[in-house]
Amino acid sequence: MKSTLFSTSKYKEVENKIKNFLNQQQDFLSGNTVNSTRATGDAIQEILADDFQSIIGDEICCNYSSDFSRRAMADLAFEDADGCYHVVDVKTHRLGTLFNMPNLTSVRRLTRFYEDDRNYFVILMIAYNVSGLSAVIEDVTFIPIEFLDWDCLTIGALGWGQIQIANSNVVKVNPLASRKKWMLELCDVLLDFYPKEIAKIDRRIEHFKKLRAKWEERPE
Repeated sequence: MKSTLFSTSKYKEVENKIKNFLNQQQDFLSGNTVNSTRATGDAIQEILADDFQSIIGDEICCNYSSDFSRRAMADLAFEDADGCYHVVDVKTHRLGTLFNMPNLTSVRRLTRFYEDDRNYFVILMIAYNVSGLSAVIEDVTFIPIEFLDWDCLTIGALGWGQIQIANSNVVKVNPLASRKKWMLELCDVLLDFYPKEIAKIDRRIEHFKKLRAKWEERPE
């Protein structure tokens, strides 16, 4: 089952609604937080958590929740009228920073979650500049992860592997992309990634074998 939200251009309307809403907010930063990307990101996420359902509308957003721990897959979650379940990972990016490589989710979590075609892992990226004590929202991206081109993604060596945006300044979106095609590419990426990790581990094993031998020869 496909979500109408992402199988049509409705998600673009949501992006515009979120951008307009955030830019209508009064100054919500302080002199102590304005220079902190973490504090700004937390403030934006808190505003979204409080108002997300009213921003995008009850006809799209049902059974809304924002009660998740920091280690959870989602920051926000909702069902739509099609019966699809969306978990939303909120990412903020201050424009002008040279480099930012945010984690999205683990490959293990995502592949389990996507065993059900009704599930959508959604990235909500807020790109902003700061003017005074205001965060000026320049761009909003609200898409399922499969709309992200693999040219702008990478895998981090954590657990089974962590899907990351290689550089938040360079995000390539393929609108209405095929989940099947994206998941097949994920498998190909991992089948290339794991052997390289094995080779790294083999080199580390050899290193510590030699180091142990040296320590064995040392006097007490």
